Amino acid sequence: METYDFRAQRLFVPDDLTDVAEIRLDRERAHYVGDVIRLAVGKAIHLFNGRDGEWRAVRAPGGKRDVVLVCEARLRAQAALADLDYAFAPLKHARLDYMVQKAVEMGAGRLVPVLTRHTQASRVNIERMRANVVEAAEQCGILAVPEVLEPLPFPRWLAGIEPARRIVFCDEAATPGDGLAALTDAARGPLAVAVGPEGGFSDEERRALRGHPGTLVLSLGPRILRADTAAVAALALVEAARQSAA
Repeated sequence: METYDFRAQRLFVPDDLTDVAEIRLDRERAHYVGDVIRLAVGKAIHLFNGRDGEWRAVRAPGGKRDVVLVCEARLRAQAALADLDYAFAPLKHARLDYMVQKAVEMGAGRLVPVLTRHTQASRVNIERMRANVVEAAEQCGILAVPEVLEPLPFPRWLAGIEPARRIVFCDEAATPGDGLAALTDAARGPLAVAVGPEGGFSDEERRALRGHPGTLVLSLGPRILRADTAAVAALALVEAARQSAA
């Protein structure tokens, strides 16, 4: 197996990837490969689909508008999704795009939009979120594409948490340093990281989170963070704990 090239162009495709599989790209992907990155016939690109690992594929001759890629060798075996939910109150437009992309980069396995009392965005464009997930996966080198769930009201989300899954509640009212010592132990099992909206969780929601069995209250420091900043900070701490626990 050849040395993996992390600088190579990567493309997510829905097709099955196998030895000598021929992938005929749809219009959007064909435009990207043919017109945006201008991959010439005979040149290679890396393909992944979230199921079959990552493959080196070469562009084959085709029609003027066709882009056909032929798999040559599997470069990396498929990795499993992390058992890490990122539960968040949806934000508006560009800030939501940013938060979704960073959650993917920081290792979230599932993205769970949770509608809280102070949630700003009443409508959530799930397809746009999924497109941002794929784009982030292409850019940051991951193989397992995180799942994006349909939005859930806060009570339904909390009631549906499995008994074995601990909630890491990022509480702006927590004392700095709270939760850090216990985070490494918690990171050995399934987690759900919960970050509230701008304005935070309501008092009722905070009581419900703190009263949920197994909740770990985590401080993100002495300053009030924007929701998208809190996402990066919280997931970075959890990723560090998971690596330490491995």
